Amino acid sequence: MRIPRIYHPESLANVTQVQLSEDAANHVGRVLRMGEGQQIELFDGSNHIFPAQIVRADKKTISVQILDCQSANRESPLPIHLGQVISRGERMEFTIQKSVELGVSAITPLWSERCGVKLDGDRLAKKLQQWQKIAISACEQCGRNQIPLIRPLMKLADWCAEQDGSLKLNLHPRASYSIKTLPTPPAAGVRLLIGSEGGLSAEEIAQTAQLGFTDVLLGPRVLRTETAALSAITALQLTFGDLG
Repeated sequence: MRIPRIYHPESLANVTQVQLSEDAANHVGRVLRMGEGQQIELFDGSNHIFPAQIVRADKKTISVQILDCQSANRESPLPIHLGQVISRGERMEFTIQKSVELGVSAITPLWSERCGVKLDGDRLAKKLQQWQKIAISACEQCGRNQIPLIRPLMKLADWCAEQDGSLKLNLHPRASYSIKTLPTPPAAGVRLLIGSEGGLSAEEIAQTAQLGFTDVLLGPRVLRTETAALSAITALQLTFGDLG
């Protein structure tokens, strides 16, 4: 059986024994049905892993003994900040899960003119929490030891106007450049914009150009928003990152 990987939200440096969070304890104890003496692996977002052994397990709590601390950097050398216009239903969750597996360093949900999803107040707060949990779960599954941040919802124009020294890219079916023809991104990496299911408006496309975005083409076919995001991230990681 593969040793389960569990995220712990607090630093594990210089810690010898710790009690798992409520969600982690429920997963380890009730879902996996693990008990005293069994092994798990913890990580705390510090690019380290902490082999551990369960020393106490009951209905509500799981306590573990930290056995070791090992450096384990599995982050891509290419930082990718994904700006994803919110998509409907499970498509947004799928995009977040798979983009984390592919190595993105941050994700910002965006609102655009043609965005068909309306979120505000408590509903938005719950969605952001849910998306962050999906990112954590994806890291547990794929072996990453740093958790990509799911940032608060932003208007597309505000996100595009942020300056961080990155190479700014916008997928466009009539672009002149492909990812293969791009220059090597700077140390700040790539800021990748993915539009809604209805695409960006002409005004938004013009605005991205004014704010320093380069239009890039993935191929001759029009892709769904979730397919476009994952295809672009994969192509970037193959060309400039650590895939392949």
